[in-house]
Amino acid sequence: MTESLASALAQIVGRAHVSTDADVLAGRSIDHTGRYSGRAAALVRPGTGAEVGSVLQTCRDAGAHVTVQGGRTSLVAGTVPEHDDVLLSTERLTELGEIDTAERRVRVGAGVTAAALQHAAAAAGLVFGVDLASRDTATVGGMASTNAGGLRTVRYGNMGEQVLGLDVALPDGSLVHRHSQVRRDNTGYDLAALFVGAEGTLGVLTAVDVRLHPAPRYRVTAIAGFDSLTAVVAGGRLLRDTDGIAALELIDARGIRVATERLGVATPVDAPWMLLIELAGSTDQTDRLAEALDGLQLSGEPAVGVDTAAQQRLWRVRESVNEILGTYGPPLKFDVSLPLSAVEPFAAAAGTVIAEHAPEAIPVLFGHIGEGNLHLNVLRCALAGDAERALYSTMMDLIASHGGNVSSEHGVGSRKRDYVSMSRDSADIAAMRAVKAAFDPTGYLNAGVLFS
Repeated sequence: MTESLASALAQIVGRAHVSTDADVLAGRSIDHTGRYSGRAAALVRPGTGAEVGSVLQTCRDAGAHVTVQGGRTSLVAGTVPEHDDVLLSTERLTELGEIDTAERRVRVGAGVTAAALQHAAAAAGLVFGVDLASRDTATVGGMASTNAGGLRTVRYGNMGEQVLGLDVALPDGSLVHRHSQVRRDNTGYDLAALFVGAEGTLGVLTAVDVRLHPAPRYRVTAIAGFDSLTAVVAGGRLLRDTDGIAALELIDARGIRVATERLGVATPVDAPWMLLIELAGSTDQTDRLAEALDGLQLSGEPAVGVDTAAQQRLWRVRESVNEILGTYGPPLKFDVSLPLSAVEPFAAAAGTVIAEHAPEAIPVLFGHIGEGNLHLNVLRCALAGDAERALYSTMMDLIASHGGNVSSEHGVGSRKRDYVSMSRDSADIAAMRAVKAAFDPTGYLNAGVLFS
């Protein structure tokens, strides 16, 4: 990091928004799990889209690598710098526009958190369709860049389905404003779709036009127990197409046992596997839920929440699993996308693999069973170096052999870039590289992400 580059960045964003402090950079160069770290030369925090463009152009011309950071909740080391990078944070891009209640849309800065957007939408009688455990930290720009899913995917879809338009700063510093007021815009290339899910490798999102949804008047929530994953999958396949489905979340009793011990969370049902089910709509959903539960292979009576307080207690059970993942130190995380028919055999095989590599570890499987997007977390995993890589590589092979994708809703980041060929053939990867080269010929932007 040369003094001339630091000075040039300070002239763009103001000296208060450029830091080369070693402690600040160290804190910004470690991933959300605490397992992976890198090195950075500077932190720059632009306050407008124009400043983002100028920062990018200046860094490119100086030959400096840039890693983009939003809420830094990536679980695949997607924001960990590798080349003494300039860290470009979107945290100051927090403008939240006036909500258009008639068209159900709003324009927000890339640094707006999911929680802030949720609260603004709720105040207007609407719903932001993506919800996740890191809502207080995860940013709209980061969620769009990774095409995040979450707890409501079964009803509203992933983040890409909420994006109506965007502003993006390209690697050469130029700005693209892709916005339209019409409901169906079929003019030219769908550039917005190209940047959604690109993980910051093609440009930096600075603002997003977000689709909002009507807020349901009624909700009913239940947690049902099952004796086997096969029964859970059968229930998930049945329920995912049920009218009014709003959430369908797999819960592993192994995680709940830890949550009960560490957080005092009460277990609503006694079963090795649980399924949180929520229905929502303009009319009372209680009878519809009862009918749906009648068709499932349940273990015991389900716990049902009709009023808000009871629903929150049930959701607390699901979200407590996220809270205990770091109980024994940084967990080893696998973002698993599988055909539903492969969930049970994969889980059994994964348990065997983990027991062989890390006998003391605790596997915890949870996530969005309607889509087959699941999260396998290996708690109490002390492996490092070659031993960790051996387990990780074996697990990637296992995912691919069961017809799954190596990345589900967390993206590829730098953690999974060596395994992309398990889900994409050589021609596919070559086409993606060609797109990357067209936008970023020198490869300086998010250089550690997606490609080896």
